[in-house]
Amino acid sequence: METLWIILILLVATRLCGVIATKYKQPVLVGELIAGVVLGLFIGRFVGEYPIIDLTSDHHFMALSDLGIFFLMLLGGFEMRPSELVESTITSVIVASCAMVTPLLAGFVFAWFWLPVNDLRFAQSLFVGTALAITAVPVTIRVLMDLNLLRSRIGKLIVSAAVIDDLLSLVLLSVLMAILNSGSLPNGIELIMIILRVVLFLTIVWFLGKRVMPPVARYVSKLGVDEIAFSFLLVWGVLFAVIAEYLGLHFILGAFAAGLFFGKTTINGTVYGDLKKKVSAITTGFLAPIFFASIGLELDLAAITEVPVFLGILVLIAFSGKLLGAGIPARLFGLSSRESWAVGTAMSSRGAVELIIAGIALRAGLFDTQGQSSPIVENLFHRSCWSRSSPH
Repeated sequence: METLWIILILLVATRLCGVIATKYKQPVLVGELIAGVVLGLFIGRFVGEYPIIDLTSDHHFMALSDLGIFFLMLLGGFEMRPSELVESTITSVIVASCAMVTPLLAGFVFAWFWLPVNDLRFAQSLFVGTALAITAVPVTIRVLMDLNLLRSRIGKLIVSAAVIDDLLSLVLLSVLMAILNSGSLPNGIELIMIILRVVLFLTIVWFLGKRVMPPVARYVSKLGVDEIAFSFLLVWGVLFAVIAEYLGLHFILGAFAAGLFFGKTTINGTVYGDLKKKVSAITTGFLAPIFFASIGLELDLAAITEVPVFLGILVLIAFSGKLLGAGIPARLFGLSSRESWAVGTAMSSRGAVELIIAGIALRAGLFDTQGQSSPIVENLFHRSCWSRSSPH
């Protein structure tokens, strides 16, 4: 019953705010995020008196959010083809690298000078830099879809750079985890193993997507079982996601790869078009709104009053780091000023992988104040995240 209650509240709120957003010519995503923020503020005010409105207390809530990410990435892959993703590989690699290094270094240096001196200051500073360096691929894809720019030249560049950014973020996460577990930076062999896992994942999904998926899809489509093609697509999506997780990567890469390789040549055009409509319907009409509302629910306004200067500078670094880090290389590679600013802005999306990294860091004790009174460290990870990330 609690799960149904959560779905009811979130769907009504997100759809209503989404409609309002479109009235003002804003992406639906904006309305869904605002719905989550408003619900979060309301819940924070009255949850003690009315426990039934605590949307994050049900363990199914996280599963719904993860499904939203899964289907967003699956749909994003559906909208593109492998050849389109690699058209601007060199440009994408440079844009992604600069868009990651710039906020990473700026965030690390800023946190190093602001955080109190303690044994965890290096790891905490690296966490801040890592969180600022990551681009939320599901958020980027949804915005581009809302603006009908996903298949454009700039859209392909942004998605390609964002995916590469996400791969690089896994390396950063591995470095951070090594520091938390051993207290020292990973050695060269460990870094090489991380890179090899990424290469192995790309090799496996390329082989399966190109050589195995098409003949199996054509055979399955002839079985005559209702909606078996849809189930087939989900099986491949979950399989690729499991492979990614097994290799220490993020499951969103697997979901994106499954949609990417499932094209019109994989199965007949009619079935492909029908599947695309179904995936779009369940994503944009059900699961994606819940995911984006969950991001809004994570907002904790206490930091605005407790550490306003730190927060303001952090937000400035987060946005300007991506804007300049991605926009300048894009301009150097021939994009117009307007397109370059658009690339930098799109790469500034946050709110997916960062929450996962924050949860891992929390469980590893990264936010321990070690007996010191530090409002900055205390607000690096707020209590609303605790309820969803703590193993207790």
